[in-house]
Amino acid sequence: MTIGGYRVHAIETGRFGLDGGAMFGVVPKVLWERSDPADQRNRIDMAARPLLLVGNGRVILVDTGNGDKMPEKLREIYKIETTRTTLRSSLEILGVRPGDVTDVILTHLHFDHAGGATVREGEKVVPAFPNARYYVQREHWEAALSPTERDQASFFREDFLPLHEQGVLHFTDGDGEILPGISLEVFYGHTTALQCPVVSDGTSTLFYCADLVPMVAHVQLPWIMAYDLRPVVTLEEKRKTLARAAAERWVLFFEHDPRVASARISRGERGYVVHERVALN
Repeated sequence: MTIGGYRVHAIETGRFGLDGGAMFGVVPKVLWERSDPADQRNRIDMAARPLLLVGNGRVILVDTGNGDKMPEKLREIYKIETTRTTLRSSLEILGVRPGDVTDVILTHLHFDHAGGATVREGEKVVPAFPNARYYVQREHWEAALSPTERDQASFFREDFLPLHEQGVLHFTDGDGEILPGISLEVFYGHTTALQCPVVSDGTSTLFYCADLVPMVAHVQLPWIMAYDLRPVVTLEEKRKTLARAAAERWVLFFEHDPRVASARISRGERGYVVHERVALN
């Protein structure tokens, strides 16, 4: 798929698992396990799927997956599996080397989105993409530096502090265009100042859902993660965004769904449903 001069690719970085109850909040297990069955530890399979945009003289990555710096104990807890694919290997398949990446848009700094933003080189942690400029909302950065007890386990400082120390971090402030044909919309339900990129040429639009709508099942309005700081805010943000997506036939990009990378939705009798899968690569 090409939008506005950008060739659009879904990038696989490996799989991981999170508690199904936490992923679906107040929704009973008897409902969510129909689409996303859990293992013996109640973890569901999840993708960590960035977006790659190539064109207009730029190589742009949206989010970076879990990365490979996590201690073995946490890798086991989060069921991280990278034997078949990693961020680097997926980029190599497309002919992209780390030094080719010009821009990295981080939707937010939770470890499953920003973990691959840095890599360990010996005893140092450095930016994974040495020639790239990294973008994060200023308000979210401040929240990540002073998290609450509720969300502090989601932030690993080695994922993002080296970006600031190396001078490659650029702060964004609110909605608006960030690069040609790419704008940001900011949301507050999941975390403070989550930025979701919108790629559009006026005819076709792709919306990178990040954790506003992490999986296909979450297109149903009440299906909201227990991880969200402000679930009622998430509900209203989803209501407005999904209405636009259905009316304007946006392609929704699902970062965490293990089976569906992108799709269009429509409004049915019982709410929103996926009615068309969209192949990107």
